[in-house]
Amino acid sequence: MLTLRSSGPLRGEITVPGDKSISHRSVMFGALAQGTTYIEGFLDGADCLSTIDCFRRLGAEIILSRDRRSVRVAGRGMRGLCPEGSEVRLYTGNSGTTTRIISGILSPQPFTSILSGDASVNRRPMERIIKPLTAMGARILSLEGNGCAPLKITGSPLHGITWHSPVASAQVKSAILCAGLYADAPSTVIEPALSRDHTERMLRQFGASVSSAPCPGGYAASVLPCEELHACDILIPGDISSAAYFIAASLLLPGSRVLIRNVGINPTRAGILEAVTAMGGRIEYLNRRSEGEPAADLLVTSSSLHGCTIEGAMIPALIDEIPVLAVMAACAEGTTVIKDAAELKVKESDRIATVTENLRAMGADIEPTPDGMIIKGGKPLHGAFIRTYGDHRLAMSFAVAALAAEGETFLDDEACAGVSYPGFFDALKSLSV
Repeated sequence: MLTLRSSGPLRGEITVPGDKSISHRSVMFGALAQGTTYIEGFLDGADCLSTIDCFRRLGAEIILSRDRRSVRVAGRGMRGLCPEGSEVRLYTGNSGTTTRIISGILSPQPFTSILSGDASVNRRPMERIIKPLTAMGARILSLEGNGCAPLKITGSPLHGITWHSPVASAQVKSAILCAGLYADAPSTVIEPALSRDHTERMLRQFGASVSSAPCPGGYAASVLPCEELHACDILIPGDISSAAYFIAASLLLPGSRVLIRNVGINPTRAGILEAVTAMGGRIEYLNRRSEGEPAADLLVTSSSLHGCTIEGAMIPALIDEIPVLAVMAACAEGTTVIKDAAELKVKESDRIATVTENLRAMGADIEPTPDGMIIKGGKPLHGAFIRTYGDHRLAMSFAVAALAAEGETFLDDEACAGVSYPGFFDALKSLSV
């Protein structure tokens, strides 16, 4: 258990770890490519290490540098994955991203895979990938019969499809696009709104033919069947989700001024920045650049925040940041409404319920709704006992809340932050003056 206390201003500069979503994909596509892929800025959190472990078990040679920020992947080629034996067991830990995307890659392989994760991942809904992949010809069985992992995937030939996804989900889209590389015809995913597009961007870097555009009813991403991917160098920017906690703390603590270097600002991912602007937060963009993914240095200055409505097309671009946005809303003046975010219920925890429980414990006025929450800001927060439910984003969000609250706050499990941000608490402490 970790004890945290209210804080004075934060000052200085920080570089957050590499983007988690991009780190996953760089290893996956590097393993499927011909040649050697060199990755810089890799996130060595537990989730991404689960992806490395899975592809090592599939025969790829993957070497982490001593500082664990650089990775060399000797690709096997799209049809060269070669586990020991005709059936391989893969453990994805706490990583829903690994579990869903790798399912699309495993579906056409000439072997059988048993795919499972920890208790949290094994509760998360997998029907959303099982249905489209089965429509493509995949043979996927939920071993518990509940639409969740463990999954048994028996490789089979795949067909191209057009799939109308009921949710805007980059994981669902990515699973279908990865399977589509092996299909006998083009495959298209139509989403109700544009989810993060890291897969489309990176597959193009590796030589696949991928297109994306608005279409009636949403946004479409398409991939052509592919003979081979080709290795390339990947430079990963800092993770906007990790930066979000320092953005929030810097905005909330009077007198703060923090520079966050090399943060990814992909518009399909950086909805937190749009929300901060809507709430009156001050962020200055410095040194903008684009090397595969757009990035910038962010200068964040403490600000007086006000409530706003977060809904619709904004949600896919900030779904992971809603817990810390709720903390900001509790400290802001006026009412913040978060809606169209029912997806929060099937994350590492039910984040509608767990955010509500913990903010109420700290004295906030918050009401859960079926697809979000209503937060009436302005009531002073006080220290409390925080239940993280093993959810890394809860642990980091309520660490920020603790700095803005009066008295002491106790986190029951700070270690879970290591899933996406090893060293988070040391980094936060380094900015205290």
